Amino acid sequence: MAQQATPVRTARLGRPLGQETSSVSGVVLLLPGGEETSSRRPSPMLAAASVRALGRRLTRAGRDEGLAAHVVHYRWRGWNGSEAHLARDAVWAADEAVRRYGDVSVCLVGVDMGGRAALHAGGHEAVNSVLAIAPWLPEEDAAATPEPVKQLVGRRVMIVHGTNDERTDPELSFRLAARAKKANRDVCRFEVHADGHGLHQYREEVHALAEDFVMGTLFGRTFSRPVEDALAAPPPLGLRMPLAAGFGRSLRR
Repeated sequence: MAQQATPVRTARLGRPLGQETSSVSGVVLLLPGGEETSSRRPSPMLAAASVRALGRRLTRAGRDEGLAAHVVHYRWRGWNGSEAHLARDAVWAADEAVRRYGDVSVCLVGVDMGGRAALHAGGHEAVNSVLAIAPWLPEEDAAATPEPVKQLVGRRVMIVHGTNDERTDPELSFRLAARAKKANRDVCRFEVHADGHGLHQYREEVHALAEDFVMGTLFGRTFSRPVEDALAAPPPLGLRMPLAAGFGRSLRR
């Protein structure tokens, strides 16, 4: 009996979130979380749930400018060491966005392990900005190779992290941001005080901050004063910028 070939796993982009636009001029790729090690296929529904609400908000905010937002569905659930499967799928997704939409600017928006993938894939030539929310980063070890940051030169980068995050260490994202800031001045980091990994307590403020950053980097909208200050401030001020309660309520739409 002939053996059947094992199907080759492929990453894919989910359907565009929100109302489709006839002319796309900017793309947001939403990178869900994952696991440190796993050969299982992710659940599309569960993976998308962590980023879908933010994606829909961004789509509404950027409809007039021609924004398309897609959830990236990974081949594997795990990062898997040097394979870095999630980062490779993020690079593939940026390639796919260019194939579909042409010469457009791309913003990578990742949460948890997806935040790490966004930071790694930020060097793609189509990417002009990276937003990492509560990014999972490996523990620092003197014998280990540090997380790369040189690929972020020329991109605007924002990291958002809850100070009470017990799943992903906020101190690790601060240290990465500090190294990245030495190579690229357009790096900032916001701290959400007393919030945990899911950032549920200040979800509205985090989403408003994400909208402010993405619309500014992709379409040149004026950043809010806190974002401007965070990008301009030297470390550590611009890397420990507190996200104020009520952020976004007075922003112009």
